[in-house]
Amino acid sequence: MVRFIPREEKFFDFLRDAAGNILRAAEILKQMMDSYQDPASSARDLKELEHEGDKITHDIIRMLNRTFITPIDREDIYSLTSALDDILDLIEAAADRMVLYQIQVPTPEAKDLSAIIYDSAKEISCAIGRLSGLDHVYEHCVEINRLENAADRITRDAIARLFQGGYDPFQVIKWKEIYETLEAATDKCEDAANVIEAVVLKQG
Repeated sequence: MVRFIPREEKFFDFLRDAAGNILRAAEILKQMMDSYQDPASSARDLKELEHEGDKITHDIIRMLNRTFITPIDREDIYSLTSALDDILDLIEAAADRMVLYQIQVPTPEAKDLSAIIYDSAKEISCAIGRLSGLDHVYEHCVEINRLENAADRITRDAIARLFQGGYDPFQVIKWKEIYETLEAATDKCEDAANVIEAVVLKQG
């Protein structure tokens, strides 16, 4: 069912920009983990995208504060914007920790989590791209939830292995924080999906 909602189109433009920015960041993180040729350069690129994301967030909040009638609930716009901003912050933070902690080689679990973040970012971008018409949005939210569950399992198993012995204590501390940061990004993807799903239910 295709259903259109009255809108200040600029809100959807900004949200699409934010989602696209996250997708670019997730792609850089995945490429960084896959090749690991110049992680410091990737971290710098992500810092630039994080700054761009902050600008988009400020633009949305500023428009929200001066718009009387919004196309979807004001609280949902704010919650979705906040979740998107958090995703980008966590992607940037994960890359920064890889450089800060002088990680020499990413683990298979870190690569898997980065791939899940990238796949989740693609789903978010598709869902937000369809949000103004509410057409086939729900399926993307379901997939994001599935990906988050997979990330939970990977993170749980990866951290358990850290404490099974054979690892330097400092490496345990470093990798535990990196895993948790990557997993937190998938949590925020799920938060964004939950807001999007709520919007669809309200309009349905």
